[in-house]
This record gives sequence, C-alpha cells and structure tokens, in this order.
Amino acid sequence: MGSSSLKWVVLEATTEVVQDQGAASWDGTTGGQHQAELASALEQVPRVDAVGHRVVHGGVRFREAVQIDDAVRSGIAELSELAPLHNPAALAGIDAARDRFPDVPQVAAFDTAFHASLPEAAARYPLPWAWTQRWDLRRFGFHGLSVHYATGRAAELLGQMPRRLIVCHLGAGCSVTAVADGRSVETSMGFTPLEGVMMVRRSGSVDPGLLLYLLDHQGLDVTEVDHGLNEQGGLEGVSGVSADVRAVLAAETGGNERARLAVAMFVHRVQMAIGAYSAVLGGLDGLVFTGGIGEHSAVIRARATAGLGYLGLQLDAEANAAATGAADVDVAAHDSAVRVLVIAAREDLTIVREVRRVLGWSSSAA
Repeated sequence: MGSSSLKWVVLEATTEVVQDQGAASWDGTTGGQHQAELASALEQVPRVDAVGHRVVHGGVRFREAVQIDDAVRSGIAELSELAPLHNPAALAGIDAARDRFPDVPQVAAFDTAFHASLPEAAARYPLPWAWTQRWDLRRFGFHGLSVHYATGRAAELLGQMPRRLIVCHLGAGCSVTAVADGRSVETSMGFTPLEGVMMVRRSGSVDPGLLLYLLDHQGLDVTEVDHGLNEQGGLEGVSGVSADVRAVLAAETGGNERARLAVAMFVHRVQMAIGAYSAVLGGLDGLVFTGGIGEHSAVIRARATAGLGYLGLQLDAEANAAATGAADVDVAAHDSAVRVLVIAAREDLTIVREVRRVLGWSSSAA
C-alpha cells in the first residue's frame, strides 16, 4: 500500500512464484475511497492462507513484522499522525482483508523495521533532550522493505554481501540508505517519510526556520503547510508539469526552464546523499537504483552518478541506457571500483518471507 497506489500480489509461499496480481490508483484523500477500491480488488483474489501487509510506520513499538490482532491494529492507527498518507491506507487494507478472509491470519511488515539498526548518533535529533525523552523523538527511516530486498538481491548478484552499499529507492517517495554489512546505518527519511531527498510531490528536507517564517509571518496555517510539503512540492511542484518524471524530462528537452530546474534539484539532492553516505560508510562498494524512477530512468541514473568518479565509480553508458527494469543488472563499467546495480523493487518478496517467519512456516513447506 503506497501513498498513491494499491498493489496486491498472490504468491505461492514456498516457491515465491506470482500466481496473480493487480494494481489501482487513488488520490490518497479518504479512507472510504481506499475501502471501496480494496473491496473491489479483493473480490478478484482467490482463497489464500495468509495475508501480508506493507505498513509504512511502525514507530518505536513495531521493530519487526508481527501478526495482526486488535491491539496491533490499534497501534498502527495511533501512528497514522506520523504517516498520514500511508498508515490509514494500510488500515483500510487490513480491514478489507479481514472482511474478505475473516479466518485467515494477517501479518504487518513495517517499512521502518529494517532501520531499527540505525546507531543512536544517526537516529536522534539534536533537539532539547526533554523533548526527545518525553515524546521519544527519533529518525525511523522508511522504504525498509524495499531496501532489505535490494540489499539481499545485491549480494546475490555480486556473489557476496557488499561491505559498503548505498540503496537509492527513487519512486513516488524517494530515499537513500547506507547499508554496512547488510545493516542500515544511515537513511535520508526520518521521523516521517517527509524528510530527506526531493521526491515526486513531497519536498523532502527544508529549513525548519523557513516553515516557521511561513506560519508566523505569511499567514499560512499548519494544514496549508502540511499540504504544500506533502502534495504540492517535489518534481511536480517545481516543474509545474507532472508527477511523472518522464513528462518532466520531456518538458526539459523542450526548453521548459522550470522542468530543467526541477530535474537539476532532484539530481543534486540524490548526489548529496550518496556523497554523504559514502563518507559515513568510509567508501563505497555498491550502489543500487530501485523504485519506479530508479529502475526505469537511465537519464536520472546517469546524471546522479556523473559526479562520483572520485569514488572510482564509472558507468557503462550503453548498459545503463539498455536497463529498463525488466531484469536486475549491473550497469557499471568493467573496471569500475563501484558496482552500480539496477534492481526491481520487490517488497512483496520481503513481505512473504516475513509472513513465513512470523507464522512459523518453513521455507520448504507452508
């Protein structure tokens, strides 16, 4: 369940073979709309033995996947104020699946769980300590299901777990994560999925003083600021063109100056994160691009890596241009010191593996 889309997949739990799948889009405004979309989608789904859900925010309580009961559902609902575009949609999915399959166990797999390994120096904000203690304020990180899968898949492609890996999940939401020996040690998203690099509609990080200025001196209220940051910024907000990066790139080619600026800003912020996280890792062995933009936009990959020669990274221009997301591939030049991988996002495989673990199913028989 994403902020703008519903994706459902029926997997054979043992072989992980896709038996059926579907998708729907929504504008993310109302839970009632989600419920109607879900009820319609689930009518197409045959009998299943378990249901796994992607839940974006697990807070401090949910540090790993859990079987859903009424208490877990309430806990997810309480976290909706931290992920208003995502957790309500997940709750709609949980309720719809319960109505469709009332006797089937359900498991919640959390995007924040993979980042539970963040060291305290990375996880904490330099806020008044009384605030931190009272409200347990910290950086949680997101896209963990995608990053977890990409990390494991990178190890498969390279023949071993890269010691120093950066995963760029670039889609409707965008994040960059530093992975040391398979564990998240830094990530761009924080207390909410709004922090970090520029996204399709979300602004990413901005000076908090600028927000105080808008509130105190320009007459905007909290609702207007929230809407602007989450839904009116990013590539679409700056370009004025579209939420589709292909349309923004086409407008740039056609001479649209705002589109040119939007793409330059997007690439700049991704490059900044890669550079910073290379420093955190003490170098770089592998760089992954995943998510809709990361998998399908050779232009964005080329521009995002153009300034990284100092790391020993060299892109194979032909391999990069040919990579369309249809297969997981290495698009680095043969003599590049850093491997550059394009990996299809498969959160569904992370979720089904968590379902097996939580419910005690062996990998050989469900």
